[in-house]
Amino acid sequence: MSMKYYKLFDLLTRKGMKKTDLLTNKIISSPTLAKLSKGETVTTEVLSNICEALNCQPGDIMEYMPNHTGSTE
Repeated sequence: MSMKYYKLFDLLTRKGMKKTDLLTNKIISSPTLAKLSKGETVTTEVLSNICEALNCQPGDIMEYMPNHTGSTE
C-alpha cells in the first residue's frame, strides 16, 4: 500500500502557499514534512491538522496507490 501526497502540494500551490508554510504555521513538524514528501506513513492526527488548517478533506490531500507486485499464479 502506498499513499501519495501530491494533491497536498498541488493544493498548497493553488492557495499560494509553500511546503515550508506548514512548518512556520506550526501545522506539522519538519520530520513529518519529510515523510509526506517521501510518501511515507503519517498519523491521522497529522492529516486532521492539515485538513483543519487548509479547510479541506483527506481526499483533497492524498491518494491511495496500490502496490502491484505481480501475479502469483
